Parts: sequence; structure tokens; C-alpha cells
Amino acid sequence: MSVELAVLEAVLERITYANEDNGYTVARVDTGRGGELLTVVGSLLGAQVGESLRMEGRWGSHAQYGRQFTVENYTTVLPATVQGIRRYLGSGLIKGIGPKIAERIVDHFGLDTLDVIEAGGERLIEVPGLGPKRMKLIAAAWEEQKAIKEVMIFLQGVGVSTSIAVRIYKKYGDSSISVVRQQPYRLAADVWGIGFLTADRIAQAVGIPHDSPERVKAGLQYALSQSTDQGHCFLPEEQLISDAVKLLQVDTGLVIECLGELAADPEGVVRESVPGEDGQTVTAVYLVPFHRAEMSLAAQLLRLLRTDEERLPAFRGVDWEKALSWLAVRTGADLAPEQREAVRLALTERVAVLTGGPGCGKSFTVRSVVELARAKKARVVLAAPTGRAAKRLAELTGAEASTVHRLLELKPGGDAAFDRERPLEADLVVVDEASMLDLLLANKLIKAVPPGAHLLLVGDVDQLPSVGAGEVLRDLLAKGGPVPAVRLTRIFRQAQQSGVVTNAHRINSGVRPLTRGLPDFFLFAEDDAEEAARLTVDVVARRIPAKFGLDPRRDVQVLTPMHRGPAGAGSLNGLLQQALAPARPELPEKRFGGRVFRVGDKVTQIRNNYEKGANGVFNGTVGVVGSLHPDDQRLTVLTDEDEEVAYDFDELDELAHAYAVTIHRSQGSEYPAVVVPVTTSAWMMLQRNLLYTAVTRAKRLVVLVGSERALGQAVRTVSAGRRCTALDFRLSGSPGPGR
Repeated sequence: MSVELAVLEAVLERITYANEDNGYTVARVDTGRGGELLTVVGSLLGAQVGESLRMEGRWGSHAQYGRQFTVENYTTVLPATVQGIRRYLGSGLIKGIGPKIAERIVDHFGLDTLDVIEAGGERLIEVPGLGPKRMKLIAAAWEEQKAIKEVMIFLQGVGVSTSIAVRIYKKYGDSSISVVRQQPYRLAADVWGIGFLTADRIAQAVGIPHDSPERVKAGLQYALSQSTDQGHCFLPEEQLISDAVKLLQVDTGLVIECLGELAADPEGVVRESVPGEDGQTVTAVYLVPFHRAEMSLAAQLLRLLRTDEERLPAFRGVDWEKALSWLAVRTGADLAPEQREAVRLALTERVAVLTGGPGCGKSFTVRSVVELARAKKARVVLAAPTGRAAKRLAELTGAEASTVHRLLELKPGGDAAFDRERPLEADLVVVDEASMLDLLLANKLIKAVPPGAHLLLVGDVDQLPSVGAGEVLRDLLAKGGPVPAVRLTRIFRQAQQSGVVTNAHRINSGVRPLTRGLPDFFLFAEDDAEEAARLTVDVVARRIPAKFGLDPRRDVQVLTPMHRGPAGAGSLNGLLQQALAPARPELPEKRFGGRVFRVGDKVTQIRNNYEKGANGVFNGTVGVVGSLHPDDQRLTVLTDEDEEVAYDFDELDELAHAYAVTIHRSQGSEYPAVVVPVTTSAWMMLQRNLLYTAVTRAKRLVVLVGSERALGQAVRTVSAGRRCTALDFRLSGSPGPGR
């Protein structure tokens, strides 16, 4: 027997939990009858704290939480009492009005308050202390809120999250509803956070046929886009067709036909024959930007290698013995033979690669190259993919270094201020942590190197490849390729005393790390993943600070193989925030989706946003929440590049907590201490280069937490297969190994 629909009218007091993906919410409401708050659950997409809601749903009971109301749909009802209006306005719903200003406005206008704002807000000037500027801000925010609400109500039926509805509105304004109805697949390309699956759900709801060519083409492009997220620059045609058939559940013939149409469209996809893994030719299918970037990167590298121009002519006929002796006096140390070779290469070849593991002297070699170049009055430009790596490079060389993004002055849309037409003013460009350079960023960088300048790429090729598509460093080191390279292999005596360095090399060779008797490398054995998570928090918050005097937020970083799972970054961030930045009644906080942001939180940017900060804020940038303003609905983050960046509350899905981050996201960063949960719950991700990358992020201390079995699996497992790229083929005219 079905339970009859009931109606509940109440004010939304607080949101206990909200799933941003499907809108499922657990909230507490006040019915105004003087009793305790009631629990309501269900889709409350777009509802804001302080709003009066008229909810339709069913009463039920929960074993743990008692009586609760399950919401099936709701409408917002403007509050009708002075107290309700005061609470509604003071909830932070309207930018520019906080609790104090709400009180002043309601004290002045009483029950007419909302009518005054609805009428354009001119009379707000009557309220003491409210100037014309804030008056206009309030009126504009009220109008925007109404428009967004309309879009949200339309999107509610297809389960689109609040933040995405807001973003759709910001992108298309008053055209939002017509775009969603008529061109839903545009959303996947235009609006960050909407992938094909969400756009497809919307398309279905607005009546677009399952076998529509528009849907199939969007699905093909989505499958290719997904593969670039996995690091591939292209997919073999057969694999793409089979992936699309599985994804779209349509006929193979229709997919082949639509792929043909996309390939005929200059902005669709590119099909090209490239050598496959077994030497056979495969038909590669690229998204247009990735094909252009790969072609361009290969052409620019060959142009740099073959040019007759020379911006470091002083090193053509240099007496190397004399130069290196001068350098030894200057730096206080002699170079090893392979380091000397690397220095010579960097200063005599137009493009060179320096690779090697920790403790092998890459940093000292780079410093030596820079010292010699500057002694000859060369203009040296230093860059790295992350803020932390750039800082480290600057400290090492005593010269200014910046991130690649800042160096190129990337603008909204991703175009660079420096390119082939306007190259960098440089004779020598040194890029550290080059294993992190993905195809698109490498292409932008190489375009900006002037002909005749020297480019030195420095990185550890055994670390994880870039988060973005491509394996640029590995492709440049491919056998038979035109780019000269030196691999440093000798571990220096000083580094041999470090358990971190020794164990990094053991892991890289497939040998288990030593976990007993070392002062800087430990394993806390724990087979249960949930217990390992709790132990990780204890190690970070209590044990490391007590034994080593390190600050748990600033100096210690938890690196996890994956985001999900009991010992994944998602779960650990909640536990670590509780331990290191707990809620305090006197401090404001902002709940967004399933996360709560507080002052002092360690956070990371999770998308490239060219509109933010002085020159954009990029995926992987880390910072600390410095201030949080409920009235203005914004918080500020001080990034690791010492820039203060403001985020409106509706942009908080660009931020994630960073007490724990995945090992992939930690690339290019170095921390005094690293704590790594290694549990069998992450079995599929346990690979040698993943563990090696995690260990090499630590300067002083590594603590592994987890099971011996999981550690053994990680050391034994070599990551499966190469990424689909053809850069090495384009550079040498023949395929590299393991293609």
C-alpha cells in the first residue's frame, strides 16, 4: 500500500549533507511550531538556507535518525513573517546582505521588505548606512537569484546539480533554457563540469532521439575526450568505435557513419595512419586540438634543432677544462663525468634532455649550466610546471623562476602572450620537472622559444607521466630520436645516507624498500583499510609533529594512490580536516556540496581557470583559505605562488581539500614529509612508478601506512602499456619502443 503524499511547509535551517552530482540532500528544517528541527531528505536542488519551502513528500522513519520527511518536489515560498524575512535575507542568499544588514533592512521595512527589493530596491537608500553602491548590488543579486531559480527549477527534473545550474546560467544568461532545450550537447563543450553523460540525460529529458546523429557525434567526441583524460593523444579507430557503441548503445554502422561525418568536418576529428605497437599501421583518431598540438610540437622541436642561428656562440669554441675548473671554484665542488657531459650538451646543443633519479645530481648540474651561461652574460629563463617546483628552482640557482603558465602569460581561452610571433627574450630556457609537461602545455612552451636559443628539459622519466595527455619527456628520450640526452645514474655519497633516496632507487629497480632501522623511512603495518586511514591521520596530526617537530599542515603531505575508498584522498581529507581544522563556533564556514570550507583549510585548484588571479589559476595550484566572508559570499585563498585569489561561493566546485591528494596531483611538488597509505583497497592502482613518484616527493621523511602485501604488489607491478602518442614517430620518422 502506497503512503499518501503529504505537504510540509518549513524554513530550511541547515544542510547536513548534499550530493552535488544528483542533488540528494539531508537537511534540517523548522516548521515554526516551537518544536525541535525536523530532518528532511531527497532532492532539494537549489534550495538555500533561510528559504521557506513548501515540500511534497512522504513521512517515514529511519532506524538511526527517527522520523523524517522524504521530499519528492518542492517550491520556494517567500517568508511571510518579519522573523522569517530576517532569517531569509540574512542567510547569505543575496550577495551584499549578511545577518546585520538584513536586520537593519527588516527593522525599517518590516513585512514590506521583500516587496521593496522586488520593486527595484530604490527605497533601500532609506536604511541607515546603506549606500547607493550596496543598494544596486542587492537589487542585481536579487534579480540574478530569481533567474537562476527559474533555470534550476527547469533543470531539477533531469538531476543537474545546483552549481552546474548556476554555471549554465552564467554562461548563457537569459538564453539558458532555450540552449538546454534545443542544443543540450553544447553544454558538454561549453560548461565546465558538464560531461557528455549529464548532457545526454538532459537531451533525453527534452526529447532528443536515442539514435540522433547529433547524439552519436557528441558521444564519439566524449569517448576521445575521456581517453585524453587517461593520457592518450589519440585512440585507434577500432577501439574508438567499440567504445562508442558500448557507451551509446546504438548500431555499429551508425557510429561508423557519424565518425566519417566528424572526420570530414575541419573542427570534428582527424584520422591519420601512424605506426602501432607491433609495427603494423593503425588508424589514429584525434580530437583536433591534440592533433594540431602534436604536429606543431614536433615541427617546433625540429626547427629549434636544425636552425643555423646561435644565441650562445661563446660555448662553440670554449676550453671546457678551463671553464669547468672555474666552475668548481665558483660552486665549491667538482662535477662527475656524466654531469660534465650534461653541462656541455646543454650549452652546445639547441635542445637537450637531462634525466635521472633522486640523489644523482640533477639539481647541481642545472645550477652549473646556469652559472656558466650567466658568466657569459646569457639571458637565462627558468620555469617549472608548478609553483612549488619553480620556487625550488629559484632557490637552487639564485635566479628568478616562474611557472610555465606565468612565463607564457596565458590568457583567457588558453592563448599565450608569447609564441612563435612574439618569442621569449631568452638565450637559454631551462624547464625543471619536465615529466609533468603534457602535450598541450609543451607545445605552447616550445613555440615561445626563439630560434637559436637553447632549451634544456630536466626531469625524472621514471616518475608518473603528466596528468594531461601525452608522454612528452619519454617520447623525447625515445631510441633513435633526434634530441640529445644524458641520464645521470650515479648516486652521490651524501645521498646514499638518505633512506628516502636509497629506497626510491630500490623501488625503481623492483626491490622492496627497507622499512626497519632507518631514521627517515618507516612502515606502519595495518591490513585493514579503514584502520589504515585512522592511523594515517594519527601519524600526520600527532606522531610526526611530536617526533620530528614538523607542522602537520605546512610540512606534511598525505599522498594516496586513488581518490576513492576508505584510505583514498576523499575520505582522508574529511578525517584530516576534522583533526587539523575542526569547526569552531566563532569562525564562519561554508558548506558546499559534501564539503565544508574553513579558514586555514589546505586546498587545491582542480581546473585551469584563465580568468582568475593575475595570469590564471591552474589545475594543481595549492593554497590555504585565508578569509571567508558570508556577507559577500566569497572566500580568499593564498596560493603557493603567494598570490591572493578570491572565489565566489558558487565557484567552490573549483576547489578541493588538499590535506590528502592523489599521487598524480602531487607531481612537481616537494614536501619535508610524505605519508602514503598503501592498502589492498587500492589494488588496481598499486604500481611501481606510482609508489616511486610518491617517495621522490619527500625531502626528509617518508611514512608508509598499510599492508606488506599491498607494498609488495606496488613494487612488483610495472604499469601496463604506453599511452597512445605519436610524437616520437613525428620526431624521428619511426616508432619508439613499446608503442
